[in-house]
Amino acid sequence: MPNSDFLAQPSLPRPEVGTDDAAAVAEHAFGLTGRITELGSNQDRNFLVDTGTHRYVLKIANPVFAVEELHAQNAALALLAGADARIPAVLAARDGDDVVAVEVRGRTLHARVLSFLDGEPLTEVARLSAEQLRTLGRLSGSIAAGLAGLRHPGLARTTQWDARIGGDVVALLADHVLQPAKRLAVVAAAEAALAALEPLRRRLRVQAIHGDVTDDNIVLGADGPGVIDFGDVADGWLVAELAATVTSALHHQPEDPLAVLDVIEAFHAEAPLDDADLAALWPLVVLRGAVLVVSGEQQVVLDGDNAYADENRAHEWVAFDVARRLPFGEVEAAIRSRLATREPEAPALGRLIALDSTDAHLADLSVTGHDLDDGRWQRAGFEDAVLGRICRENGHALTRYAEARLTRARLDRTEPSPTIALGVTLDAPAGTVVHAPFAGELRLVEGAWLLHGEDVDLWLDGLSRPLTTASVDRGEVIGSAVRLTAQLSRVPGWRPPAFVTPALPAAVWRAVSPDPSDLFGVDLAAAAADPADVLSRRDSSFARVQEHYFAEPPLIERGWGHHLFDTRAQSYLDMVNNVTQIGHAHPRLVRAVRDQWALLNTNSRFHYEELSRFTERLAEVAPDGLDTVFLVNSGSEAVDLALRLAQVHTGRRTILAVTEAYHGWTVGADAVSSSLGDNPRALETRPDWVELIASPNVFHGRHRGLASGPEYLAELDEQLAALDAAGTGIAGFIAEPVFGNAGGLMLPDGYLAGVYERVRARGGVCIADEVQVGYGRLGHYFWGSAQQGVIPDVITVAKAMGNGHPLGAVITRREIAESFAAEGSFFSSAGGSPVSAVVGLTVLDVMRDERLQENAAEVGDHLASRLRALGERHPLVGAVHGMGLYLGVELVLDRETLEPATAEAALVCERMLQEGAIVQPTGDGKNVLKIKPPLCITRASADRFVDALDLVLATI
Repeated sequence: MPNSDFLAQPSLPRPEVGTDDAAAVAEHAFGLTGRITELGSNQDRNFLVDTGTHRYVLKIANPVFAVEELHAQNAALALLAGADARIPAVLAARDGDDVVAVEVRGRTLHARVLSFLDGEPLTEVARLSAEQLRTLGRLSGSIAAGLAGLRHPGLARTTQWDARIGGDVVALLADHVLQPAKRLAVVAAAEAALAALEPLRRRLRVQAIHGDVTDDNIVLGADGPGVIDFGDVADGWLVAELAATVTSALHHQPEDPLAVLDVIEAFHAEAPLDDADLAALWPLVVLRGAVLVVSGEQQVVLDGDNAYADENRAHEWVAFDVARRLPFGEVEAAIRSRLATREPEAPALGRLIALDSTDAHLADLSVTGHDLDDGRWQRAGFEDAVLGRICRENGHALTRYAEARLTRARLDRTEPSPTIALGVTLDAPAGTVVHAPFAGELRLVEGAWLLHGEDVDLWLDGLSRPLTTASVDRGEVIGSAVRLTAQLSRVPGWRPPAFVTPALPAAVWRAVSPDPSDLFGVDLAAAAADPADVLSRRDSSFARVQEHYFAEPPLIERGWGHHLFDTRAQSYLDMVNNVTQIGHAHPRLVRAVRDQWALLNTNSRFHYEELSRFTERLAEVAPDGLDTVFLVNSGSEAVDLALRLAQVHTGRRTILAVTEAYHGWTVGADAVSSSLGDNPRALETRPDWVELIASPNVFHGRHRGLASGPEYLAELDEQLAALDAAGTGIAGFIAEPVFGNAGGLMLPDGYLAGVYERVRARGGVCIADEVQVGYGRLGHYFWGSAQQGVIPDVITVAKAMGNGHPLGAVITRREIAESFAAEGSFFSSAGGSPVSAVVGLTVLDVMRDERLQENAAEVGDHLASRLRALGERHPLVGAVHGMGLYLGVELVLDRETLEPATAEAALVCERMLQEGAIVQPTGDGKNVLKIKPPLCITRASADRFVDALDLVLATI
């Protein structure tokens, strides 16, 4: 029988062997009797045989494996006997052979018995200590070194764990990953790994390897660590042995993936890695993770009762996910730095150029650099333009070291952007002389000059000199330059990446590629932002009841359009910001505010034209009959004023308000807010002038569906009759025309028309709170009330109209507005100020000129359609609410009971942050993902958001 070939026979269900069968084999073939317990295995059947005095492992191989393969495994065990680790011993059968043929259920199988190694499996240790990680690496390295001389015909086998065919295995088994987003992530990562490995394949050493020295197969006992399960012994790449070991360690501390450097260093001490190994290691870790994921899914399909394979799937995905998120080159740099032989002390450096520099010579390409305003950072070659300007003004220019450059940020990113510069660039007059800052050998390497010194290397791009290798002394002239990029490296002969992501700690890069400031005689190190410190300062001076998003929030310091940027120049899709209607940092708005502030900003009791222009525009866009405007600073103030208007106009106090709603934080606005998500005691603390009526929640209310309006109105009729009987007059009714706080839940058809009719019949005023959902956000309607086919008596609006500037309004009829005179005049110091009025006008102009309401309809419809499609494959998605660009994805644990998936929603939001998108939960159960981005969002960005959410839901 030929050796096994997984590609020829990829389906390997375990043979059907029960504990009774195992007991018979153990007794008849090996003379062993005792208690039989099955052990885990992916493809074989393993049983613990406890005789009362000794314990053994009976291994019954999958019939696809040839006898020679089993003999090769035994040969490996024999070769390693006496090594610096406990190794199972082979027990001969009754006939003296170490592999015997046995009949089980009419099928010929092959059995072996090994001694059982006592101890705790390393896989059961939640977090591995540094010593345990080193033990893992040392064992893997010593096993690899011990097997280097093994030659056996049974080693020439093709297993699914052979890294050399990892790409074929992933391609063959990928369809077993049922969630498309998860499958796409696995395939994409495997393809990237294969591309990185392609130029290295012929350089990687092949020998006999264990293939699975992992946490599953290391046991810690009183007599020291032991290595078990030699079922994957075969010829393979030496470095693949380490890759398997490293992959198994990742799930133990996913938040600190560089802890595996201890594993790698310990392996290297036993089985030294060469240059090709170091370049191949992380791509092989990613490929191993991909193979584990697809193989685990396949094995569960083939062998449904295989608890071992099923239980491993979760941590195999974690290991793969951690590995795929780290750029190959960056991890390689960290590995090479750890294994480098140079001393860690900072080398003594001389000057590279003799130019004197000050802060005026330094370019600011960071997120907060104003040279990059108005989106200029997106222009091709803009870094050169900034350097050119500084050079013209000051004689020369320099970039900064370890600066996270906004110019390198990627929008709609699928992975972290490499933004952090590990080198610096000089722009100087022609003929600027360049000196050797230390003695060494200068040679040309792949188009760049390398000055190789005893303690450090210096890589130079743009150096002009003869194309000859030379030994140079410190201070010697080595050439000239106009544009010169310099980068130091502590790894001999190897150039680190020019730009890196924030995935690894800054300390790693200081060790790999040190600060080159001494070369230029000026401090070039960009100040590192510390989000945790800023958060601590915030908490110490800012009332903590004013919450912040996320447990460990990024430090956001710039916005552009529908994107936000943290201090590491990482972009995030802003899917939650209905405050920023026309997008962040819109150039027209920035200029308008700057220009107006240069002229005048005061209170509205002064006479200036911008106020008239703005209120005229508001009256134009308001529903028919609403012709009079009050200007305030926020939605809360607008709601508060609207309630007072209703009470003053009617001479009554009682306001009808629906449950589950949120209207603001002022005394009045809070009084009509009953959202349990914002105030758990809301229902028991409403003042006596607020009459709560049942929320017409079409998803999980007492009556469901858009046709449930008559049922809710019938209940309202009973409540109104009771109020009438008690002689309680109604001042007004307030509700959002679309339930924003519930995540964009639409009201039943005809509901508002029915309520308005009943309220007006009793002389009450109807208030539409459009603060969240109005002002074009619904796309198909400018005002939410229009969707319900009604015209309110009073509209409140804020948020969107100021694009982040504090601006709110109450729009009503003239007679209602004039009623306020009964309580004196109205005044808001900043409401309607010249700057506020210009902000409001500019927002309306941009919305009109850039067709943002139309965009909300087009992109919103597409986004909603894609989100609803997620519900077809993710049971957690209970419904998608809303319209236009006010949407909500409600997550539930059970689609029948609609139990809120509160914890899961919080986790989704944290995971989405990692994917580069900001979304937050809302609703009484905090289980509705509120999706309300700036109206300028593109279809491409909407697709990126849904793709990310698809992956998160598939892997949560």
